Amino acid sequence: MRTEKHFTPGLLERFRREGRGTGTYSEYTPWHRVSRGDPSSKGRSHLIVWMNRQRELLSDQEWGGLNFAGLVPGLVDLAEQFPISQDSASHDLSRWQIGCGLTQFPGTLEIAGNLGIKHPALKDGDETHVWTSSTDLLLVIRTQRGGLGLLAVSCKPSSALTKRAKELLRLEKTYWNLRGVEWLLITPEQYEKSVGLTLRRSSPWGFDEPAEISEIQLACRVVRSAPWHAFSDIVQHLTDLLGGATHRHQAQRALWQSIWRGLLPVDLRRGWRPHHPLSLISQEEFVSLNPILARRSACT
Repeated sequence: MRTEKHFTPGLLERFRREGRGTGTYSEYTPWHRVSRGDPSSKGRSHLIVWMNRQRELLSDQEWGGLNFAGLVPGLVDLAEQFPISQDSASHDLSRWQIGCGLTQFPGTLEIAGNLGIKHPALKDGDETHVWTSSTDLLLVIRTQRGGLGLLAVSCKPSSALTKRAKELLRLEKTYWNLRGVEWLLITPEQYEKSVGLTLRRSSPWGFDEPAEISEIQLACRVVRSAPWHAFSDIVQHLTDLLGGATHRHQAQRALWQSIWRGLLPVDLRRGWRPHHPLSLISQEEFVSLNPILARRSACT
């Protein structure tokens, strides 16, 4: 029988030796992992393969956050369970973009002191060890000027938070704001449940290998030429155009990736039943359905 694992100073030291929280792109390793060697999370864990790396998510809320992030234009990287620095350090963007590491920014220890907040710590008998805080999702986005920018996202199961939870979120938010990075708190209150379910059901195609540009263009033409047609009819028509029954997965992938890329602003509040239509909405309404795209955040 397995014994329940707990966080200890020795375990956190192992995280550091393993290079947890370091790297970029396919070489990034999350600070907290979905692993038999890690203490279990309170939520239901998920492993999602996307952009040449397995994403390690500790809850349904983080999975939902990843799905919403998958629709963000210009997203070039995403780091989950991203550790934020305890001490003064260069800008976190310096990992991805040269020239951002010249200025030092305050760490969580200094920020907590300035805010009058007790810094999170780990008790080990009579000793106290500083805890490393982390951000659920850190998005790296290509800006309109061609550079890179960051967007930090925390995903929680409810907006009803304890006083201590609010303090820790305030610490995290201040850390990012001092670096000029926008921070969002996403809870189920920030989006419609039906939208989250639609993205969850379509994520196998949204996170699949990129479809060919010609397939994406074909999917867009088919949907726009047949507004309000049933989802099943559109998929069947695309399948036939792509070469028949063996190309059904390609058809599904091209269709959903067209939607996830924002090329087809479909109403994501639709039900799961195949006979329900795919209805197009305005780009503004499509953006409003996604709290990350709309930069919609819960209050702390």
